[in-house]
Amino acid sequence: MYSEYFEFAGQPFTLINIIDILLVLLLSYQLFKLLKGSLAFNILIGIITIYMFWILVRYFEMPLMERILGEFTKVGIIAVLIVFQQEIRKFLLIIGNTSLLGENKRWWNIFPWKWKIREAFNTPFDEIVEACRELADQKSGAIIVFPITSEMKFIGASGEILDANITKRLLLTIFNKSSPLHDGAVIIANGKIKAANCVLPVSENPLVINKYGLRHLSAIGITEQTDAVCLVVSEEKGALSFVKEGKIEEGLLAEEIIDRLNALFSKEMVSIGE
Repeated sequence: MYSEYFEFAGQPFTLINIIDILLVLLLSYQLFKLLKGSLAFNILIGIITIYMFWILVRYFEMPLMERILGEFTKVGIIAVLIVFQQEIRKFLLIIGNTSLLGENKRWWNIFPWKWKIREAFNTPFDEIVEACRELADQKSGAIIVFPITSEMKFIGASGEILDANITKRLLLTIFNKSSPLHDGAVIIANGKIKAANCVLPVSENPLVINKYGLRHLSAIGITEQTDAVCLVVSEEKGALSFVKEGKIEEGLLAEEIIDRLNALFSKEMVSIGE
């Protein structure tokens, strides 16, 4: 079926070879996007460098170095699973939430008549950011999580389930220093405050551990492990930060933060099924 081929630089290529190469390039590009700018990216470059060196050692027949590096490559898969556990978890979470077999999805939703055009979120970001600005003026700390592909029920279960309408007054009440809910994170999804006082995973990145406090490390941690973004109000500095993919941006204007949130969540999209 795929016996027909053409030659390039003297090498035969079939149609299936071309598809194979394109799929590898696509996978490599997605992996690059996932790891770019993270500590794991530098580790990946190190692993690839060692592997390429091992190939050269084998080619030039250097038995001692080949044996040493060969032992390393034998446990390479296990090492990758340990080193990249956060990135693998994030990748699988994204796949699980976007597949037809994900949460609240059925196989029959694949049919076009089940598709709908809807807005991903109808969230008053201006009211949320205004509440954060007021908390910053009061030197009251806060952390708000905005999941993209999931409501993060596993994180919400660690706090108090609310499922409440979003208002500036409610957010100020939750993060009031005298409130029993003020220490944890608020999760906002599908235009609702889903939960408050939630416990987030803390980043273990050595580049930021000694640089930021617990709130910022929690925001970095959850955005490293999931596709969520966070707003953080520093209790010490009274400053507002935007966190995405484990990276913190400080000193942004309220309008810039609102524009970024709108760009992420307020686009029209095709929804498969209910």
